Amino acid sequence: MKPLDPKLLKHAQPARHYVLLVTVTGFLSAAFIIAQCFLISYAISPVIDGTAGLSDAIPFVGALALVVLGRLVVTWLQESFGHRAALATISTLRKKVLDRAGDLGPRWLASRTSSIVTFTTRGLEDLEPYFVKYLPQLLLSATVTPASLIVVLALDWPSAFLVVFCIPIIPIFMILIGKMTESTSKKKVAAMESLGDQVLDLIAGLPTLKALGREQGPTKRVDTLGKSYTKTTMEALRIAFLSGSVLEFLATLSTALVAVEVGFRMVYGYLDLTTGLIIIMLTPEIFKPLREVGTQFHASTDGLAASEEAIAIIETPAPKPGTEPAPDLTTTSILFEDLSVEAEGRGIIAPAHLTAEVKPGLITAIAGPSGAGKSTAVSVLLGMHTPTKGAVTAAGVPVTNMDPDTWWSQISWVPQRPVIVPGTVAENVGVKDDEAARLTGLDEILEELPEGWGTHIGQGGIGLSLGQRQRLALTRALAERRPLLILDEPTAHLDAASERQIIDAVTAAKAHGQTVLVIAHRQTLLDIADETIQVVAMGGVK
Repeated sequence: MKPLDPKLLKHAQPARHYVLLVTVTGFLSAAFIIAQCFLISYAISPVIDGTAGLSDAIPFVGALALVVLGRLVVTWLQESFGHRAALATISTLRKKVLDRAGDLGPRWLASRTSSIVTFTTRGLEDLEPYFVKYLPQLLLSATVTPASLIVVLALDWPSAFLVVFCIPIIPIFMILIGKMTESTSKKKVAAMESLGDQVLDLIAGLPTLKALGREQGPTKRVDTLGKSYTKTTMEALRIAFLSGSVLEFLATLSTALVAVEVGFRMVYGYLDLTTGLIIIMLTPEIFKPLREVGTQFHASTDGLAASEEAIAIIETPAPKPGTEPAPDLTTTSILFEDLSVEAEGRGIIAPAHLTAEVKPGLITAIAGPSGAGKSTAVSVLLGMHTPTKGAVTAAGVPVTNMDPDTWWSQISWVPQRPVIVPGTVAENVGVKDDEAARLTGLDEILEELPEGWGTHIGQGGIGLSLGQRQRLALTRALAERRPLLILDEPTAHLDAASERQIIDAVTAAKAHGQTVLVIAHRQTLLDIADETIQVVAMGGVK
């Protein structure tokens, strides 16, 4: 875990701008701190020595007030822009992670959805303390510390030698504490992701668990994960408090050694009062950034751990999209040419050696036992999965070579779990298409909803039953009227009457000139198909 990871600056432009700002304000802070120490010494030393009166110190006090005001402005700039840079960086990383997850495809995402949701939300939010507290102190240690040390060296080299002797003590302890903190932070992030995975899975499956009377079953597991997360959090806090005390003690001890050395030399006349006061005031400023870096490091480790995971996903190689324009699907057949896909983690090929044709203007059903690879074949057709062998082509052009935008713009796809976003029913359908709603039976649902098309529904279709969500998604697909309509078990979760409406809707889509490709288990769907493609799986890689 690097204090300032170049990869973070590479993938987040707001972070680069903020580092530049903090570097500039760091030099300003160094100048203000040095000026403050000189002005205080010049104001009070003559008064103490009796060589000047209080009136002679007024110009120095006025200048000191301006310097203090300047330091306040610099601090405000750092914290204000730190919050903005943190939010912008979090947003940038979050967008890049989600974009890359989409590029890697649903098969890659299937086993990682919950963990990605957890660290892109709660995990990345912990980057804010890194930008607001830790990063400014890190850059101040690279500006204020050496600048102040150079001034002390110019004024009195023995004092500078003692400071140089004491400085390495703090970084050594910081490294030792940082190593321990790094492992604790990774454990905390892992515990948070495990807890998030379990909760998200529980929420997704709660209707099923409720129907089976098993909703209390996961309680013990969630409670165990919650206690594990609490334990790792308390371990991180304990290390943070202890390390802060250690660093504070070391900095205080180092400052005291310099102060004692300067005090003895002033008593014996080897050092004048003005120079001695400047050195005594500058010494804490030399150690302060180093001490604060160690203290604030603990507030940033969780965010850095999440950013490392985000960067690892962003840098995961994704298949390069094709560039050839897709052919017109209203008149072009789609061919499965000896298509085979190795099922990850299952040791089988599903589908295996699939050769078939989807003819334009017809209803084609994909049939086969569960696990044979029906959805995988459709995923390859959509360009979201790379085949192990063979290809899906249209007009002789493999889908992997086509420009995704020109290909997807001709396809409407309704998966088993359709995507429904928060908003009104009309916003999810896209348009108020009464004909499409009538064909799918959505019009009957609209009559029951309090505001019809304007009824608000939640994330994933909360407020609608599974069957109603299916009808909503199918209505959206019919309203788009694209050349190819792909349906994955459209009659799932429906009773016989509702199933009849869906079958009529599929037949109507064909009548409108659409090509329909449907994954089917039920015989009623197979009966209306013009052609049927049988999909089989086989063991071992061929």
